[in-house]
Amino acid sequence: MEEAKVVLLGSRFSMFGMRAKIALAEKGIKYEYMEEDLTNKSPLLQEMNPIYKKIPVLIHHGRPICESLIIVEYIDMVWHNNSPLLPLDPYHKAQAKFWADFVDQKVYHASKRVWISKGDEQEVAKKNFLESLKHLEEFLGDKPYFGGETFGFVDVALIPFYCWFYTYETFGNFKVEAVCPKLISWAKRCMQKQSVFETLADEKEVYEAVLDYKTKFILN
Repeated sequence: MEEAKVVLLGSRFSMFGMRAKIALAEKGIKYEYMEEDLTNKSPLLQEMNPIYKKIPVLIHHGRPICESLIIVEYIDMVWHNNSPLLPLDPYHKAQAKFWADFVDQKVYHASKRVWISKGDEQEVAKKNFLESLKHLEEFLGDKPYFGGETFGFVDVALIPFYCWFYTYETFGNFKVEAVCPKLISWAKRCMQKQSVFETLADEKEVYEAVLDYKTKFILN
């Protein structure tokens, strides 16, 4: 059976791994999940992703697909008959890819600096993070989802960050909802989907994991 040949290497609190899980759930694909210890990476991970040695990695028919947005697009192309994530229209597809890449290039890097840094550097990170979310909120507009009426590629790219918002807000002493209320409404709408609420990690557990990481690797 084809589905039995799908393996996902991931990490519990990784928003990038969550993307792949959500995409697979949206398509109804059965797969084997293998949790990676990122401080002691498995031989399989290093074999399947020898260039970056990062998760997530999707293994399909024994062949690896790396990088989360590429994985989500691959899943959408292979299992194209169910719950399409990318639009067929070339322009709208290009727009979806642009904004998903924007999440990686702007949202992720700024959000990471929020909890890693402090002082003036943290203030700059907070400003950049919230500005990137404002841009996304403007693109969302009054649509239920980024692609319109249906949950799609940009939604999959961004929604895993929602379970990290508590961490960013706690370390940075701010509230996303005060700046981007429509984005929070969108996130709550996404959380009503089974593929999302069964995938996203608990926000308090994310915070505790980050706190533990900072204590072990940053503060010492």
